[in-house]
Amino acid sequence: MMRSLYTAATGMIAQQTQIDTTSNNISNVNTIGYKKQRAEFADLMYQTMTYAGTSTSGTSVSPTGIEVGLGTRPTAIAKQFTQGNFKETGGSLDLAITGNGFFQILLPDGTTGYTRNGSFKLDADGNVINSDGYQLIPQLVIPADATQITIGVDGMVSVLQAGQTATQQIGQLELANFINPAGLHSLGDNNYINTTASGDPIVSTPGLNGLGQTRQQFVEMSNVQLVDEMTDLITGQRAYEANSKAITTSDQMLKIVNDLKA
Repeated sequence: MMRSLYTAATGMIAQQTQIDTTSNNISNVNTIGYKKQRAEFADLMYQTMTYAGTSTSGTSVSPTGIEVGLGTRPTAIAKQFTQGNFKETGGSLDLAITGNGFFQILLPDGTTGYTRNGSFKLDADGNVINSDGYQLIPQLVIPADATQITIGVDGMVSVLQAGQTATQQIGQLELANFINPAGLHSLGDNNYINTTASGDPIVSTPGLNGLGQTRQQFVEMSNVQLVDEMTDLITGQRAYEANSKAITTSDQMLKIVNDLKA
C-alpha cells in the first residue's frame, strides 16, 4: 500500500485539531478572562533509504540522503497568556489584572483554583464569590452596611459604612503567578489548577514580585483576535483539503496499477 495514503491521513487529523482549536477560540471571543489556544505540530519519524555521507566512490560521499517522511502529529495545544483588552463595567467588585497573575478561588473539593476572570459578586453572607459561587482566596467579607467599596491597585480593600465619614480597610487581595503558566490544567469555567509542569504558585500582593496590579470596575476580556482566527481557520481548511486531495491522488494511482493487464 502506498505510504502517501497514511501520510496524508495524519495531515487531515492534524488539521482537524487545528480547526477544533481555532473554533474554540472563536466561540470564546467574548468570554471574560479567556486565553487563546495555539495548536502545535511536529513531523513524524522518517524512513531512511540512504544515509547522508554514504560513499558513492572511493573518494566521494553523498552530500544528502534519502529520507521519506511519514506525516505529522499534534504535540501541544498551548495557552497564550497575553493581555486581553479591558472593558469598563462600573461594578465595584469587577477587577482586572494589568500584567501577570491570577485570582485565587476555593474550589468545591477544597483545592485552590486560579482564574483571570475578575467578575466577582457577593453571597448572602457578604463573601466575595465568582459567578459559580466559589469564594475568593483570601476570604473577603463585605459588611452589610457598606455603602462604598474601594479596591486599590495594590489589592487593598476598603469600605465606607453607613453613618461613617472615613473608609475602613477590611482586607488585602493576593494574586498568584507561575513560572510556566502554559503548564496549568484547564478545568473550564475560566478556572485552572497547577500541575508539576506549571510549578507551585508564587503568591504575593498585587504589584510586587512580578505580579500585575488590580484595576477596579474593569474586567479583562478574551485575548482572541478574530482576524487571526479567521485566517487560521481558512488555512486549516485549505490544508485539510490539500491532504484530502493527496489521498484521492494516491487512490487514483492505485487504481491505475490495479487496472494494468499482463
